[in-house]
Amino acid sequence: MNRVFSGIQPTGDLHLGNYLGALRNWVRMQHEYSCLYCVVDLHAITMWQEPDALRHNTLEVTAGLIASGLDPKSNIIFNQSRVPAHAELAWIFNCVARLGWLNRMTQFKDKAGKNRENASVGLYAYPNLMAADILAYKATHVPVGEDQKQHLELARDIAQKFNNDYGVNYFPLPEPVIQGPATRVMSLRDGTKKMSKSDPSEASRINMTDSADDIAQKIRRAKTDPDALPDSANDLETRPEAANLIGIYAALSDMNSDEVCKKFAGAQFSAFKEALTERAVSVLAPIGAEMARLLENQDYLDQVLIEGAARAGAIAEPILHETFRIVGLRRG
Repeated sequence: MNRVFSGIQPTGDLHLGNYLGALRNWVRMQHEYSCLYCVVDLHAITMWQEPDALRHNTLEVTAGLIASGLDPKSNIIFNQSRVPAHAELAWIFNCVARLGWLNRMTQFKDKAGKNRENASVGLYAYPNLMAADILAYKATHVPVGEDQKQHLELARDIAQKFNNDYGVNYFPLPEPVIQGPATRVMSLRDGTKKMSKSDPSEASRINMTDSADDIAQKIRRAKTDPDALPDSANDLETRPEAANLIGIYAALSDMNSDEVCKKFAGAQFSAFKEALTERAVSVLAPIGAEMARLLENQDYLDQVLIEGAARAGAIAEPILHETFRIVGLRRG
């Protein structure tokens, strides 16, 4: 059976990049695979989180998943900390993975920056927990962005080394799934940087909870260049802000960038931004409204996570039990 696992951190403010790069594709996959979608709250605490905010953000992300179109009956939607198998398997993988592998992880270098010695051990070992997230369910496919491909390659290395070390063919080597024309949405203020919730400027991103007026204002103020839209996407290589806005329109319209260029060739960005605003509002405003409605019923969201965790645990528990047996550990 092909099984999909993917996760999203509950660090607040789901944005357009999350929707186009992940959530929309998850919705499209939900009837093709057996899918588990996880709010990875254990990953979130690798960086300090205010506890009440973490609890709220976990529910907000859950609301965002459902509002985007994920059916909690067809999929398993749960938060990571409710299924102990993630942490237990991560420890075994801590003993399988090599320091040299983790030292090559570029995301740790980016997040730790110059304060590497002050970074948490959790941030350093994050990829081992990500491998456990995937392999606790023997997932065969993982939707990932370009920035997570290296972590998935590590998960494959860990699975292969475990199998080789213990002379078994137990864990599959999960395959990356990268879909859609806008898997990497860039900042509205700097077309060379990824759209991110960590950017201090609210104007850099469109949040899924933004009002129609907020969306319109952010697009109107988005950085562009003085030239008109080209008639070919080949002419966007040296125009990162233009390429970003055209790519966003393309993704929201199920078109490619070349088709958008032909449609708006010669237009000024003031006119194009009006069309982009109309498109973005038509897609995101209903999602934001549904998120707000769901967040008014937090008991329902909690129940989704509780039921999802029970279903996820039922899959992970026998896999973890057999893993312990293979390693020579007693469990239960």
